[in-house]
Amino acid sequence: MNDEPGSTRTPGAWFLPSPWRETRVAVVVPTYNEAGNLGELAERIFALDLPNLRLIIADDDSPDGTGALADDLAKHANEERDERMVVLHRTVKEGIGRAHIAGMRAALERGDDYVVQMDGDLSHRPEYIPHLLGTILATQAGVVIGSRYVVGGSLSTQWGRHRRLLSRFAGLYVNTILNLGIRDPTGGFKIWHRDALEGIDLTAIRSDGYSFQVEMNHRCKQLGRSIVEMPIHFEERNAGSSKISLAVQFESMLTPFALRFRRR
Repeated sequence: MNDEPGSTRTPGAWFLPSPWRETRVAVVVPTYNEAGNLGELAERIFALDLPNLRLIIADDDSPDGTGALADDLAKHANEERDERMVVLHRTVKEGIGRAHIAGMRAALERGDDYVVQMDGDLSHRPEYIPHLLGTILATQAGVVIGSRYVVGGSLSTQWGRHRRLLSRFAGLYVNTILNLGIRDPTGGFKIWHRDALEGIDLTAIRSDGYSFQVEMNHRCKQLGRSIVEMPIHFEERNAGSSKISLAVQFESMLTPFALRFRRR
C-alpha cells in the first residue's frame, strides 16, 4: 500500500488498491478562525487518490471569514462531483465536540462508510488519511487513532517540555480512571467505522470540548468494538492560535469521572 514507483500521487500518502481506494469516506473538520489554514488543508485533502472522499467543514460562525472561504472552496470542489465538499454553518459556538458530531451526522446521512475526524490547523497531516483508511479496512476496528505515543509516533520539536508532560499526564489520568488501554486517548485524528458511530448514538454524547475524544473512545470500548492505534507525527499548528479555554480544561478533568460513575 505504499506509493508506486514514479507515481504522481501525493508524496507520503499510501496508494490503496481497488476496491479500497473507492471506499466512501468523509473527512470532518471543525473550524473556528482557520482562514489561514483551510485553503491548504482542502488542497492537500483533495490531492489524495481517494475518488469517493468527501470533505465536511463544520464552522462555528468564525469571525475571520472561514465560513465564507469554505463556501468558495466548496463551490469549486463541487464542480467536479456533487457534495464533494459540504459546509455546515453553525450559528452558535458550542465547542469542538458538538461541531464534530454535526459533521459526523452529516456524513452518515449521506451514506459514507468511514468518517475521519481531524483538526483544521494542519497539525494533522492529511497525507495520513489513506494510512488510516487502509488500517481500519484491514483490521475492521471500530476506530483507528492516529497516535502520537505508539512506537513510530512523534511530536513537533516546537512542543516544549511543559506541554509534553501535560499531554502525557492527560493520557495517564484518563487511562487510570477509565482503563481504556490506549496510549493516546486524547488524540483527535481518527477514522471511524459507520457501524461504530451508529452504535455509539451520537445524540447521547454529552461532551462539548476536547473531552469529546475521551467520551467517544469510552463508548466505543463499551460497545465491544476494537480500538487500534497507528503512529503519526503531530505538527505544531500552522497559523492562528489554540482555542482551549479554562472551561474546556475543567470539562476535560471531570469527564473521565462522569463517564465512570454515570448511571447506565
